[in-house]
Amino acid sequence: MNFILEATVKAVKHLYNTDIAAADINLQETRKEFEGQVTVVTFPFTKFSKKSPEQTGADVGTFLLDELVDVSGFNVVKGFLNISLADSYWIKQLYTEILPDSFAVAEPNGQKVMVEYSSPNTNKPLHLGHVRNNLLGFSVSEILAAAGYEVVKTNLVNDRGIHICKSMLAWQKFGEGETPESTGMKGDHLVGKYYVIFDKEYKKQIEELKAAGQTEDEAKKNAPLIKEAQSMLQQWEAGNEAVITLWKTMNNWVYTGFAETYKKLGVSFDKFYYESDTYLLGKDIVDEGLEKGVFFKKDDGSVWIDLTADGLDEKLVLRSDGTSVYMTQDMGTAQLKYNDYHMDKSIYVVGNEQDYHFKVLFTILNKLGKDGAAGLYHLSYGMVDLPSGKMKSREGTVVDADDLVNDMEQTAKDQTEAMGKVDGFTDDEKLQLYHTIGMGALKYFLLKVDPKKRLLFNPEESVDFQGHTGPFIQYTHARIRSVLSRAKITNAEITVKEIAAEERDVIAILTQFPAIIQTAAEGYSPAIIANYVYELAKVYNKFYHEKSILQAEDEEVKQFRLQLSSASGKVINKAMKLLGIEVPERM
Repeated sequence: MNFILEATVKAVKHLYNTDIAAADINLQETRKEFEGQVTVVTFPFTKFSKKSPEQTGADVGTFLLDELVDVSGFNVVKGFLNISLADSYWIKQLYTEILPDSFAVAEPNGQKVMVEYSSPNTNKPLHLGHVRNNLLGFSVSEILAAAGYEVVKTNLVNDRGIHICKSMLAWQKFGEGETPESTGMKGDHLVGKYYVIFDKEYKKQIEELKAAGQTEDEAKKNAPLIKEAQSMLQQWEAGNEAVITLWKTMNNWVYTGFAETYKKLGVSFDKFYYESDTYLLGKDIVDEGLEKGVFFKKDDGSVWIDLTADGLDEKLVLRSDGTSVYMTQDMGTAQLKYNDYHMDKSIYVVGNEQDYHFKVLFTILNKLGKDGAAGLYHLSYGMVDLPSGKMKSREGTVVDADDLVNDMEQTAKDQTEAMGKVDGFTDDEKLQLYHTIGMGALKYFLLKVDPKKRLLFNPEESVDFQGHTGPFIQYTHARIRSVLSRAKITNAEITVKEIAAEERDVIAILTQFPAIIQTAAEGYSPAIIANYVYELAKVYNKFYHEKSILQAEDEEVKQFRLQLSSASGKVINKAMKLLGIEVPERM
């Protein structure tokens, strides 16, 4: 594109004695039904040429054909000049741009970005919603790093509050000393079990109180269990030793369970923040806001900000009794993170039900003139639905992340064995393959869709080896590795004079990869990478089926096709890694 841009600037200057900025030239990829690879839109040039768009296109095309050895032909359709690049250009691209190790490796851009994702509660296991969050956050982090950013991956753990006390209280009352070791349950599942037990027992008490004549609201407030949980929270905040010890014990069970799930999902973090450390932060920012006149106090002593002029509403930032609300601690945590890392951008990966909250938070921090406020971004994503009855969760309402991973591995096993694809694999290799395919299917299906869109996840469809899926791309990579394992490949540049259209198409799509990474980074969108690597796999498969590699007509053509296959395999591997997906050597 840059090559044609620069040449078109020269053409307009030479033909019409007019200087035009490259930014004012509209280039597109040539549509598949026309010959060519790059299209120049010639309508804007007619004001200089004083000719029709077609004649202007013919003028510019003739100039490019005469002046540039790498242009082999052109055609004009209305105001669109379709340019064909010579085989020599594409061959040169393969050897000078794509095959060197520096291909698609961005120089550090000097910018630091923090990506905060996962943000679980320690009273229950991770679920399907968390899975999309984790995969999205991790992939965006990998893409930003590939685009030249220094990336810090953080996880703000919600490890305190009334919901945590509910699990603790239920375990105290009904647990009979159960531990993950004594039950064989993962720690996060064990603690989640007691959160469910609390809810069940609490509802029983509500019904009993209602039967005794209380209203529903009264019963909810007066049920002994909720009062005990509130008392436990007060004891925790006061530093009661027994409560703190139990809290630490049960949270550690959960962290061990989370670590196992994170490992299965293939995600990681550089820094953990804990709400138990940050929930008191932000009160000094409230004082600062009052001094600056950004906040105001009501008669009851509560502190507010009026954002009606910004299309928002009045928002409470401190209760009348001086206790924090979520907004208070989020302001404080934003300040803490900036003090720790001084990042240029800070991305919050949080579901779209929190859109309003983040609009308010970012508006407040900007009004306060906080450092880093301009770089705040909410990566909002839609919910994930399942076809009814496809997967059952333990409680029948939410799909557990561990159940989902197990189900995906089983689906991958069933599909792979049905196709007879595991001959010659050991049992351990089979298990690893099922995990790789299952997780590839899950991740690709969740990441190929624009993050903002709600999506319907279908496990069987996601493992289709012929569809728009992770396993189709993984299988393409395994096919390439199989071809390369059966021939000795040279590193020398091959002096082929011409190439087939299928070979040119593979090179053309490979050249796009560095720009695709940058575009995905700018849009915080793994979907751009996912759809690119699917197109690459399709184009490579067309080449593979149309042109013999190992039985090529001569050794030079064979080596050229092997090198092209090797380059394709490397880009597929790298693109899939940006999605957090492993590609097997054989399938």
